Amino acid sequence: MAITRGFTGRRKDRDPRLPPGQYDSGRDWPVLNAEPTPRLHTDRWTFTIEGLVAEPATWTWDQIQALPRSRYEGAIHCVTTWSRFDTTFDGVSVDTLLESVELDPDAAYVMATSHTGYTTNLPLEDVTDGKAWVVWDADGAPLTPEHGGPARLLVPHLYFWKSAKWVSGLRIMAEDEQGFWERNGYHDRGDPWLEQRYQGD
Repeated sequence: MAITRGFTGRRKDRDPRLPPGQYDSGRDWPVLNAEPTPRLHTDRWTFTIEGLVAEPATWTWDQIQALPRSRYEGAIHCVTTWSRFDTTFDGVSVDTLLESVELDPDAAYVMATSHTGYTTNLPLEDVTDGKAWVVWDADGAPLTPEHGGPARLLVPHLYFWKSAKWVSGLRIMAEDEQGFWERNGYHDRGDPWLEQRYQGD
């Protein structure tokens, strides 16, 4: 029996902003943690850049808030297959923070660290040239502890486990080292458009 378009309907076109294997979560922002959610007080919060730098640099909450602000508007993508569009994050660009240190010529990678001990590794080129931020506001409101508040790393062009919650700093490295999820089977880089979810992808 022939079936006409009138019976089957029109296939909904896939949103071109959606990487392969992902679905649009709408305004939902699922909470996924590998560890208990801490309650960090801003009066004791710090962010440090160390490792292959001439001198380490540390900012308190008030000091990082006083730096020039930067905003990201766009999508975020989680390795668990959800994507969220039209998000807004406010904070400071990693480029601005790196201007305060002198990088060693061999600097090629960073290890993002959290106040909880969580780590995730990234090529230096993935957190420079306007690709990464330390953020404390999401969609016009302070970042909640469940989503990494008071501040998290934001690297939106990679899967969201790379955007370390409760971020405490960046350790500059010459050689790549695996972080928490990378040691447990996740991809070292995590590009959503290449579906780099797990080691070997």
